[in-house]
Amino acid sequence: MSTTARTTTARKIVGSLAVIGTAAAVAGLGTFGTFTDSTTPISTQVQSGTVSINLSSGTALTTSASGLVPGDTMTRAVTLINDGNSALSSVSLGVAAPAPSVLTTDTLNGLQLTLSSCPVPWTQGGTASAPTYTCSGTPTQISTGPAVGNRTLPAAASLNPGGTDHLVYTLTLPTSADNTFQNKSATLSLTFSGVQRAAAAR
Repeated sequence: MSTTARTTTARKIVGSLAVIGTAAAVAGLGTFGTFTDSTTPISTQVQSGTVSINLSSGTALTTSASGLVPGDTMTRAVTLINDGNSALSSVSLGVAAPAPSVLTTDTLNGLQLTLSSCPVPWTQGGTASAPTYTCSGTPTQISTGPAVGNRTLPAAASLNPGGTDHLVYTLTLPTSADNTFQNKSATLSLTFSGVQRAAAAR
Protein backbone atom coordinates (compact mmCIF):
# COMPACT_ATOMS: atom_id res chain seq x y z
CA MET A 1 0.00 0.00 0.00
CA SER A 2 1.32 3.38 -0.92
CA THR A 3 2.08 6.10 1.59
CA THR A 4 -0.73 8.23 0.18
CA ALA A 5 -3.29 5.46 0.62
CA ARG A 6 -2.21 4.78 4.23
CA THR A 7 -2.45 8.49 5.01
CA THR A 8 -6.00 8.70 3.60
CA THR A 9 -7.06 5.60 5.57
CA ALA A 10 -5.58 7.02 8.75
CA ARG A 11 -7.49 10.24 8.28
CA LYS A 12 -10.72 8.35 7.78
CA ILE A 13 -10.17 6.32 10.93
CA VAL A 14 -9.37 9.37 12.97
CA GLY A 15 -12.48 11.10 11.66
CA SER A 16 -14.63 8.12 12.60
CA LEU A 17 -13.18 7.99 16.08
CA ALA A 18 -13.92 11.64 16.56
CA VAL A 19 -17.59 11.07 15.76
CA ILE A 20 -17.81 8.06 18.05
CA GLY A 21 -16.12 9.99 20.83
CA THR A 22 -18.61 12.82 20.56
CA ALA A 23 -21.53 10.44 20.70
CA ALA A 24 -20.12 8.81 23.80
CA ALA A 25 -19.69 12.18 25.45
CA VAL A 26 -23.32 13.12 24.78
CA ALA A 27 -24.55 9.77 26.02
CA GLY A 28 -22.51 10.21 29.16
CA LEU A 29 -24.41 13.42 30.10
CA GLY A 30 -27.40 11.37 31.20
CA THR A 31 -25.48 9.19 33.58
CA PHE A 32 -24.92 11.81 36.34
CA GLY A 33 -27.25 11.75 39.38
CA THR A 34 -29.30 14.84 40.46
CA PHE A 35 -30.67 15.47 43.95
CA THR A 36 -34.10 17.16 44.05
CA ASP A 37 -36.58 18.28 46.66
CA SER A 38 -40.00 20.02 46.73
CA THR A 39 -42.19 21.65 49.34
CA THR A 40 -45.37 20.26 50.81
CA PRO A 41 -48.35 21.60 48.77
CA ILE A 42 -50.07 24.65 50.23
CA SER A 43 -53.82 24.93 49.61
CA THR A 44 -54.98 28.42 48.60
CA GLN A 45 -58.61 29.16 47.80
CA VAL A 46 -59.64 32.24 45.83
CA GLN A 47 -63.23 33.29 45.39
CA SER A 48 -64.39 36.33 43.47
CA GLY A 49 -66.76 38.81 45.07
CA THR A 50 -70.26 39.68 43.93
CA VAL A 51 -71.31 43.17 42.92
CA SER A 52 -75.10 43.33 43.10
CA ILE A 53 -77.65 46.05 43.81
CA ASN A 54 -81.40 45.65 43.64
CA LEU A 55 -84.51 47.75 43.96
CA SER A 56 -87.41 47.09 46.27
CA SER A 57 -90.48 49.26 45.97
CA GLY A 58 -94.07 49.22 47.06
CA THR A 59 -94.96 51.12 43.90
CA ALA A 60 -93.75 49.76 40.59
CA LEU A 61 -91.27 51.97 38.76
CA THR A 62 -93.36 51.52 35.63
CA THR A 63 -96.10 53.68 37.17
CA SER A 64 -97.17 56.40 34.76
CA ALA A 65 -98.78 59.79 35.14
CA SER A 66 -100.89 61.59 32.59
CA GLY A 67 -102.56 64.97 32.27
CA LEU A 68 -99.64 66.87 33.80
CA VAL A 69 -99.91 70.65 33.73
CA PRO A 70 -97.21 73.16 34.69
CA GLY A 71 -96.51 72.86 38.42
CA ASP A 72 -97.63 69.22 38.75
CA THR A 73 -95.37 66.64 40.39
CA MET A 74 -95.12 62.85 40.48
CA THR A 75 -93.28 61.26 43.41
CA ARG A 76 -92.32 57.62 43.88
CA ALA A 77 -90.29 55.77 46.54
CA VAL A 78 -87.69 53.09 45.94
CA THR A 79 -85.40 51.12 48.23
CA LEU A 80 -81.90 50.46 46.95
CA ILE A 81 -80.11 47.48 48.50
CA ASN A 82 -76.55 46.22 48.15
CA ASP A 83 -77.27 42.50 48.22
CA GLY A 84 -73.80 41.46 47.08
CA ASN A 85 -70.75 40.72 49.21
CA SER A 86 -68.46 43.42 47.81
CA ALA A 87 -68.17 47.08 48.68
CA LEU A 88 -68.76 49.63 45.94
CA SER A 89 -66.77 52.71 45.00
CA SER A 90 -69.82 54.53 43.66
CA VAL A 91 -73.56 54.28 43.16
CA SER A 92 -75.34 56.41 40.59
CA LEU A 93 -78.75 56.95 39.03
CA GLY A 94 -78.95 57.29 35.27
CA VAL A 95 -82.12 58.56 33.59
CA ALA A 96 -82.59 58.18 29.86
CA ALA A 97 -85.38 58.99 27.42
CA PRO A 98 -85.45 56.38 24.62
CA ALA A 99 -87.88 58.54 22.60
CA PRO A 100 -87.02 62.18 23.38
CA SER A 101 -89.61 64.96 23.28
CA VAL A 102 -89.62 68.57 24.37
CA LEU A 103 -90.46 67.29 27.85
CA THR A 104 -86.93 65.85 28.09
CA THR A 105 -84.89 67.89 25.63
CA ASP A 106 -85.74 71.30 27.13
CA THR A 107 -83.48 71.22 30.19
CA LEU A 108 -84.92 74.44 31.65
CA ASN A 109 -88.69 74.18 31.09
CA GLY A 110 -88.96 70.41 30.63
CA LEU A 111 -89.25 67.71 33.28
CA GLN A 112 -87.07 68.17 36.35
CA LEU A 113 -86.08 65.36 38.74
CA THR A 114 -85.28 65.68 42.43
CA LEU A 115 -83.74 62.71 44.26
CA SER A 116 -83.83 62.57 48.07
CA SER A 117 -82.97 60.02 50.76
CA CYS A 118 -84.20 59.27 54.26
CA PRO A 119 -82.27 57.34 56.95
CA VAL A 120 -85.44 55.30 57.64
CA PRO A 121 -88.23 54.08 55.35
CA TRP A 122 -90.41 56.88 53.99
CA THR A 123 -93.94 57.22 55.32
CA GLN A 124 -96.45 57.10 52.48
CA GLY A 125 -99.49 59.34 52.36
CA GLY A 126 -101.74 60.68 49.65
CA THR A 127 -103.52 58.12 47.49
CA ALA A 128 -102.46 54.91 45.77
CA SER A 129 -102.36 56.64 42.38
CA ALA A 130 -100.82 59.87 43.69
CA PRO A 131 -98.71 59.01 46.74
CA THR A 132 -96.83 61.52 48.88
CA TYR A 133 -93.91 60.75 51.19
CA THR A 134 -92.59 62.17 54.43
CA CYS A 135 -89.39 61.33 56.29
CA SER A 136 -89.55 60.85 60.07
CA GLY A 137 -85.80 61.38 60.21
CA THR A 138 -83.72 64.06 58.52
CA PRO A 139 -84.14 63.90 54.74
CA THR A 140 -81.25 64.66 52.40
CA GLN A 141 -81.69 66.11 48.92
CA ILE A 142 -79.18 64.30 46.74
CA SER A 143 -79.70 66.13 43.47
CA THR A 144 -82.12 68.24 41.48
CA GLY A 145 -82.10 69.26 37.83
CA PRO A 146 -83.16 68.15 34.35
CA ALA A 147 -84.72 64.68 34.44
CA VAL A 148 -82.41 63.12 31.85
CA GLY A 149 -78.82 62.63 32.98
CA ASN A 150 -76.64 60.92 35.56
CA ARG A 151 -76.33 61.74 39.24
CA THR A 152 -74.09 60.16 41.88
CA LEU A 153 -75.34 59.15 45.32
CA PRO A 154 -72.58 60.41 47.67
CA ALA A 155 -72.10 58.54 50.95
CA ALA A 156 -74.81 56.06 49.98
CA ALA A 157 -75.47 53.29 52.50
CA SER A 158 -75.62 50.83 49.59
CA LEU A 159 -71.89 51.34 49.00
CA ASN A 160 -71.41 48.63 51.63
CA PRO A 161 -72.66 45.03 51.54
CA GLY A 162 -76.08 44.85 53.16
CA GLY A 163 -76.50 48.64 53.01
CA THR A 164 -79.93 50.09 52.21
CA ASP A 165 -80.90 53.50 50.83
CA HIS A 166 -84.47 54.75 51.22
CA LEU A 167 -85.03 57.05 48.25
CA VAL A 168 -87.77 59.10 46.65
CA TYR A 169 -87.62 60.74 43.26
CA THR A 170 -89.95 63.54 42.22
CA LEU A 171 -90.67 64.54 38.63
CA THR A 172 -91.91 68.09 38.17
CA LEU A 173 -93.20 69.95 35.13
CA PRO A 174 -92.04 73.53 35.82
CA THR A 175 -94.50 76.40 35.88
CA SER A 176 -92.41 77.94 33.08
CA ALA A 177 -93.60 75.29 30.61
CA ASP A 178 -95.66 77.02 27.90
CA ASN A 179 -98.19 75.85 25.32
CA THR A 180 -95.53 74.02 23.32
CA PHE A 181 -95.53 71.37 26.07
CA GLN A 182 -99.21 70.49 25.63
CA ASN A 183 -100.14 66.92 24.62
CA LYS A 184 -96.53 65.67 24.78
CA SER A 185 -95.34 62.39 26.24
CA ALA A 186 -92.07 60.94 27.43
CA THR A 187 -90.93 57.57 28.71
CA LEU A 188 -88.11 57.67 31.23
CA SER A 189 -85.78 54.78 32.02
CA LEU A 190 -84.28 54.95 35.51
CA THR A 191 -81.26 52.74 36.21
CA PHE A 192 -79.22 52.54 39.40
CA SER A 193 -75.64 51.38 38.81
CA GLY A 194 -72.93 50.23 41.20
CA VAL A 195 -69.19 50.14 40.51
CA GLN A 196 -66.86 47.84 42.42
CA ARG A 197 -64.48 49.21 45.01
CA ALA A 198 -60.87 49.92 44.05
CA ALA A 199 -58.74 46.82 43.60
CA ALA A 200 -56.48 45.99 46.55
CA ALA A 201 -54.06 43.34 47.81
CA ARG A 202 -55.90 40.53 49.53
